[in-house]
Amino acid sequence: MDRREFSKGMALATVAGLMDVRNVFSDTVAPMSNSNGQASIYPKFSHNTKITIEKIDIFPVRYPMVMRFKFFEGPVSGGGRPTVIIKITANDGTVGWGESVPIPRWSGETIEGAVACLKNYLIPVLIGKDVFDLEEIHHTMTKEMASDFSTTYPITRAGIDLALYDLIGKALKQNVAEMLGRKTPDDLLLSWTLNPKDLSEIEGLMQKGRERGFENFNVKISPDTKFDLELCKTVKKLAPNGFLWADANCGYDVATALEMASKLADAGVAVFEGALHPNCISGYQQLVKQGALPIIMDEGCVSPVEVEEFMKLKMLNGIAMKPSRCGGLTSAIAQMNLLEKYNLKFLGSGLTDPDISLAASLILYGAYNLQHPAALNGPQFLGTSVLKEPFKVNGGRVRIPKGPGLGIEVDEDKVKDLSASTWKG
Repeated sequence: MDRREFSKGMALATVAGLMDVRNVFSDTVAPMSNSNGQASIYPKFSHNTKITIEKIDIFPVRYPMVMRFKFFEGPVSGGGRPTVIIKITANDGTVGWGESVPIPRWSGETIEGAVACLKNYLIPVLIGKDVFDLEEIHHTMTKEMASDFSTTYPITRAGIDLALYDLIGKALKQNVAEMLGRKTPDDLLLSWTLNPKDLSEIEGLMQKGRERGFENFNVKISPDTKFDLELCKTVKKLAPNGFLWADANCGYDVATALEMASKLADAGVAVFEGALHPNCISGYQQLVKQGALPIIMDEGCVSPVEVEEFMKLKMLNGIAMKPSRCGGLTSAIAQMNLLEKYNLKFLGSGLTDPDISLAASLILYGAYNLQHPAALNGPQFLGTSVLKEPFKVNGGRVRIPKGPGLGIEVDEDKVKDLSASTWKG
C-alpha cells in the first residue's frame, strides 16, 4: 500500500465514522470488524517483511520542575515530573520511543505502578508481536490488564502505543500525520498555565509567560469560587485579547458549577473545562443545556466508547484532548473522528507532557487543525530534555516535528543519565 492508497483508506474509514468502538478498549476478545461492515479504528499497514517486537526497555525518570505546578507537589511528586520512557526495538533494528506520564494527583496512576504494569504484565506478552498489528497488540494488553469501566492503566499503555507509532512511521518513512493522510502546519500556538497560590502572584506569572511570547492563558480553578472569579477577571483585564480557558479539574459540585458558569462567562472566560466529576451525568447535561459557556470534558474521556456515550447524552460541547490520558494515539484519533462526526469542539491539552509525549500531541493537534491555543505546558514547567534537539518556544509557538514517526531524535545517553540520577526505585 502506497501513501495515496493508505490515505484513501483512512479517509474512507473516517466517512464510515470509525464507529466500531464498542468494546474496542474494554472487551478482551471482541473482533475489530462487525456485521455492519464498519471500519476498524486500527489502520492497516502494507509492508514487504514482517517486523516484530524483539525488545522493550523502560527508563523511569523524573524531569526537574522549574516552576510550581500543583499536581506535582507532595512528598513523592515533589521530586519532579514522573515519567516512564519506553524504547521498543524491532527484529530489524528499527527503534520506536514512547512515554508514559502518570500523575497520581490527577489520575491515580503512579510511576511505580506504571513500571510494575509494564515490566510484569505488558512487556512479556508483547515480545514477538507484529509491530504493524495495532489491533492485536491492544487486545493483548487489554486481555492482560482487564478493563473495568474503561481502559485500565491508559496513561501507562499510552507509552507503548506512542512507541509503536514512532516505530511504524520510521519503518514506513512517514510522519504520523502522513500515516493519517493529513498534513500539519509548521508550528502550534501555545497557552500559558496559571495556578497561583495567591492573587498577588498573577501579574508576575503572566509576565513570565509574556517574556516568552505568550498572550493566551489557561487557569486552574476550584474550589474557592471567590478566588477563581478574581483570578479570571484579573487575567482578562491584563490580557483582554487573549484566549482565556478555565479548568476546574472536577472540583465543583453541580450547584456551584451552574452558578459559576455564568459568572465565568461574564469574567471573559471562553470555555469551561472539567466542571464536574465525569460520572456526574445529569450535572453535565444541565451545564450544556444552560449554555452559559462551552462545556469541555477531560477526565473520564478515556476510550471512544464512553466518549460517544457522553456525546449522545449531550454532556459536552467538546473535549480537551490528551493522547497521554486515553491510551495513546490510537484512542485519541478515534475520539478526534467522533468530534468531527458530531461537529464538536476540541482543545489541545496535555499532562505537562515532556519530549516524546509532547511530540505526539503536537502532531495530532496540527493534523486535526487545532483552532485554539494548546495547553501543552511541558516547555513551561520542565527543566530538561532527552531530545537531541529540544523543543523551543518562540513567540508563544513551538514547532511541530516533521520527521518519520514522531519526528524527534531521542538521545539515549540523556535518557540513561536522567534515569540514573532521578529514579531510586
